[in-house]
Amino acid sequence: MAFVLTTAALFSQNDVNSNSFFPKKSFTEPQKKGNFFFFWGWNKEIYSNSDIHFSGNNYDFTLHNVVATDKQSKFDPNIYFGITNITIPQYNYRIGYYINDHYSISAGWDHMKYVMVNDQSSNIDGSIHVGSQYDGDYDNQDFKIAQNFLRFEHTDGLNYLNTEVRRSDMVMSNKFLQVNINEGIGAGVLYPRTNTTLLNNPRYDEFHVAGFGVAAVGSVQLSFFKQFFIQSEIKAGYINMPDIRTTMHESDIASQRFEFFQYNILFGGQFKLHGK
Repeated sequence: MAFVLTTAALFSQNDVNSNSFFPKKSFTEPQKKGNFFFFWGWNKEIYSNSDIHFSGNNYDFTLHNVVATDKQSKFDPNIYFGITNITIPQYNYRIGYYINDHYSISAGWDHMKYVMVNDQSSNIDGSIHVGSQYDGDYDNQDFKIAQNFLRFEHTDGLNYLNTEVRRSDMVMSNKFLQVNINEGIGAGVLYPRTNTTLLNNPRYDEFHVAGFGVAAVGSVQLSFFKQFFIQSEIKAGYINMPDIRTTMHESDIASQRFEFFQYNILFGGQFKLHGK
């Protein structure tokens, strides 16, 4: 991120009017209307704590302020660039179209991963009566989330399928390099594959539409020869999943809401769909 911002600043330095915050546009912006674009890259997440509510036959309880992390794969060229392995890390891809020279619409898939920290301390409300060592009635009691009680992950993954509207503004351009600032908003659905082991139930991990999300995004893009680009972006959003499957029984569900902060590094291209 620092590399992209610094590069953008250096290349636009000579165009800055000393009496104005904004650079002088002494260049002609390439026309973007009608351009198709796509990108692929990788993400890193931070999640807020969340309350997770579990309900099913003979249990109904809530775990409070649950801590979770992401699960980015360690760098390995065979994983990050191997054709058969590129979907293993946390990744983003997007395809879009410029409806005019500044605004684009796009659809994308943010493949994030969410892992509840095992053996953490929490508080619990509710009741459990399933014939386990954890049976009882709870009223905001201290509780250790042991692995034989619950393992809870959206690791294949926390899939956010979304559409976005973005605005792009060029701050510098020459024959070889263009620097763009982009910002936008989006919304979509969550389609996680939740890996759960709950109480005495066997492990369960089927894909399921679980809820929705909204997010805002900002980015700096370095475009080369007006066709290929490297992009660094940050995204902040809100996720609400009221219908998370936890076991093979449809009556067993969980729900949670949380915020996320995402950092992405992306590689892509843009091409004219029709005309010159």
